Amino acid sequence: MDDADSQAAGRERRLSVGGSSYDRRVSLGRDFQRLWFAYTVSALGSGIGYGALPLIAVLVLDASTLQVSMLAAVSALAAAVLALPMGDFIERRRKRPVMIATDVLRFGALVSVPVAAAFGVLSYPQLCVVGVLQSAALIAFTSASGGHLKALVGPEGRAEANSKFEQVFWLTMSAGPAIGGALVSLVGATLTLVVDAVSFLLSAFGIRRIQQPEPAPAEHTGKRDVGAGWKYIFANRGLAVLFWNSQLFGGPLMMISPLLTVFMLRDLHLAPWSYGVFLGVSCLGGVLGAWIAPALTRRFGLHRMLLWFGVLRAPWTLLLPLAPSGMAGFVWLLVAETALLIAAGAFNPSFATYRMEVTEDHYMARVLTSWSITSRCVQPAFMAVGGLLTAVLGLRGVMYVGGAIALLSAFVLPWRSAKPAPLPEPV
Repeated sequence: MDDADSQAAGRERRLSVGGSSYDRRVSLGRDFQRLWFAYTVSALGSGIGYGALPLIAVLVLDASTLQVSMLAAVSALAAAVLALPMGDFIERRRKRPVMIATDVLRFGALVSVPVAAAFGVLSYPQLCVVGVLQSAALIAFTSASGGHLKALVGPEGRAEANSKFEQVFWLTMSAGPAIGGALVSLVGATLTLVVDAVSFLLSAFGIRRIQQPEPAPAEHTGKRDVGAGWKYIFANRGLAVLFWNSQLFGGPLMMISPLLTVFMLRDLHLAPWSYGVFLGVSCLGGVLGAWIAPALTRRFGLHRMLLWFGVLRAPWTLLLPLAPSGMAGFVWLLVAETALLIAAGAFNPSFATYRMEVTEDHYMARVLTSWSITSRCVQPAFMAVGGLLTAVLGLRGVMYVGGAIALLSAFVLPWRSAKPAPLPEPV
């Protein structure tokens, strides 16, 4: 058996039920703690600054509804175009400097908004540029961080590491917007954005403190290929199935999410405070799911985790439009959304670990870039279609459509455990 076959077989054993790489809790080390601190600070800052740019557009610049909608759409699409060559660029470099550079870029872009507002020169085009830079930097950071984490943490600790990141994400999504809302009321949206900006500077400092030397990137002798990430995904059966699963689930979920506010306030006649409580409490379900994921992975293995929780997260979206009016509807929505996020919180670390295990090191950044670009195009498209369909089907009708599509994702899972299919570098 040659080296490539040995590596593939080793990865397959790690992905099997009860594989030795996941049968016990491991210590992730001080360098991982530094990385985790950096991620926690930036995630909390992003949670606090969540929605700050649209708020500034409305409150400071008196932007129209169309302009606010275009701010999000332009940021997503332009960032996706800018990110096309990023995967290959990042693949050929050490990942830690890229992560630090993107954090510094996000700090500079965000802090320019309150500075411009203080001098009375803030404009709508500047907000669009900031949104594009922020979104493109996020794609680049995500692409670099996957390969960096794979080099920093051994196979036996990756499920635990991804679980910790997932817990932080849901915890900050639960508490961050509430803190941000309070800050907006006290000091305004522009100064609240400073908190988000500074969090990226602190993240860069935390990453800079990591001491473990980063391995040199693999040599790439072939031509640059912006489509290499997608080619690699579709050449691997397990990755390709999960790629379509993520779009079939994430797209409809983003289509339903903005409609829930209107549905709760107008159709169910709930008080405005109920939406904040609904978001905060249900996100704790994601924390719980991520917390139990490592123990379940050690017990049952990655493949079963993907199947079980990939199925369990799918049907809850169909229950959302069935909610009755009043407080009973609030409880109904809270239970359904919390159950969905428990399953999603357990699925996501398993999914991230699986993708990390089956992707060759010298394709990691390109795979993550392609994945992020696709999601950032598909999800806004679903949101736009959902907005158009409400005029024809109504809120409940669109939510049923979204729930039915999300349910299809349960059938698009790696039901057969797939061996990695590494591609050679083009020569």
